[in-house]
Amino acid sequence: MNDIAISARGLAKRYTLGTAEQHDSLRDLITGGVRSIFRRKRDQGETTFWALQDATFDIRRGENVGIIGLNGAGKSTLLKTLSRIIEPTRGSATVHGRVGALLEVGTGFHWELSGRENVYLYGSILGMRKQEIERKFDAIVEFAEIGKFIDTPVKRYSSGMYVRLAFSVAAQLEPEILLLDEVLSVGDVAFQRKCMDYAKSLQRSDSTILFVSHNMFTIKTMCTRAIYLKKGRVEFDGAIDKGIEIYERDCRLTSAGAAEGSSDSWPIVINECTLTDDRGTVKTVFEHGEAMTVRLKYETREPLDNPNFIVAFIRSDEVAACNFSTEADGIVTGRVHGAGEIEFRTPPLKLVSEMYKVVVLVREKGFQKILCAQIGTTFHIRHPLYDTHFGVFHEPAQWTKAAAS
Repeated sequence: MNDIAISARGLAKRYTLGTAEQHDSLRDLITGGVRSIFRRKRDQGETTFWALQDATFDIRRGENVGIIGLNGAGKSTLLKTLSRIIEPTRGSATVHGRVGALLEVGTGFHWELSGRENVYLYGSILGMRKQEIERKFDAIVEFAEIGKFIDTPVKRYSSGMYVRLAFSVAAQLEPEILLLDEVLSVGDVAFQRKCMDYAKSLQRSDSTILFVSHNMFTIKTMCTRAIYLKKGRVEFDGAIDKGIEIYERDCRLTSAGAAEGSSDSWPIVINECTLTDDRGTVKTVFEHGEAMTVRLKYETREPLDNPNFIVAFIRSDEVAACNFSTEADGIVTGRVHGAGEIEFRTPPLKLVSEMYKVVVLVREKGFQKILCAQIGTTFHIRHPLYDTHFGVFHEPAQWTKAAAS
């Protein structure tokens, strides 16, 4: 058992909604006490919510595991439980090794203190001694790239500066086990790549990494194993490709969050979104420069006049790469009622090599109210050279070299 870094047995966490409950930290206890002064007395029955249920798994030393799932699946709760930030309602977890956890932007930072003071505060929270922090202080500041702001109160920092400083402190902890929760989605691309390079250096030193992210491209790059959570339960634990396949399948046609109300109240919904090549073959991997046909099947619950169908391609780092619109392209959809299909063919796609999700929106004529917004599916663009270093897309330019005068 010496090669086991993390062992979880029946981990479960229950929250009570709308009423007072046991507090997980001193901060929660104080906050709860203040709120109780203003809270009216309620005697209705409690509503409980299981954020995590019966999670059982072993993670070996040196493994790099992606914790994936839709929003609300229990990913953050799992990492907070493993890092001892919260106590489980049931079950147990044993962690062998020095843990570095970066779970939320600015976790452990004090709003009024300077960056310098917060390095010492956060470092001590992570288990570093004062002498160790002093020895590594210059390296922390250099990695964070915020030298001239180190004595500025962190309340004036951007979210990106928060993350850079917090990650830098955690990195200098030299953890044997690193827990990362979506923090690399904040900040500029250059720093994200720097953090990824650091994580890969930990991989080479046989450290164990648990990584929560909705960026499947990054998950696939970093991890060899996936734990897929669904409604608080471990739905799948195994090979990374299979885990991502299950995740992407469950993502299809879920709400993209832009339309008002629940999907049950929308006047139109998308029931199917398929991507095919020029031969009509359904695909999820397209070559750079290849055209794509997008076919949507929809169903309306009431007649709609000239709805505007919009399809957007969103890169895995949430950069909106491009979109297509019936109204913008001069297509009159007319009166739409009942079930139907609509499709279009893209020009040759010059997007860089990455993973993209297809977001489908239907708006009222004139780009007015959003009638539905759903994640249709995902696809990959493949090219041996053109990746995100080249931006969003790449096309060859016309070059002219003149002789020196």
